[in-house]
Amino acid sequence: MLVMTAKVHKKKLAIILAAIVVAVTGLVILLRGEKEATPTSAAAEVASNDDRVKFLNSYGWEVTTSPTQSSQVRIPAEPSEVFARYNDLQKSQGYDLSAFAGQTVMRYVYEVNNYPGATEPVYATVLIRRHEVIGGDITDTAAKGAIHGFEKPKSTEPSAS
Repeated sequence: MLVMTAKVHKKKLAIILAAIVVAVTGLVILLRGEKEATPTSAAAEVASNDDRVKFLNSYGWEVTTSPTQSSQVRIPAEPSEVFARYNDLQKSQGYDLSAFAGQTVMRYVYEVNNYPGATEPVYATVLIRRHEVIGGDITDTAAKGAIHGFEKPKSTEPSAS
């Protein structure tokens, strides 16, 4: 019978265990950070055009059944003042485009057919990354039109005082 023994110094064992703990902790942080790059609070799964239309319908919008425009857009790596204002709109509805800085996403634009008080075309823009909504807006193209989140306003007419 052969018996082998090894002498391990406590210092070396402590260093090896510390390295393992650091490696595991780093891996957990890395994986957690990757998940946080996708805003999940407002993300909706939209794998098809029908899903995007249903997403807009869920806010009360009646839109054309196919996009009037679709293209790839790049989220700026270096945010500008314009991007910051647009991202503030996104944050107000649970999205944050800064998590996608420097990435290319799909942009789908649909014409809205039931915007209250609309006199000019109104468009719904939906930004998609990996089949998830990551942002978007509703834009009234009238001279005094507005851009806002997906929530449908009750009316665009000034209230009577």
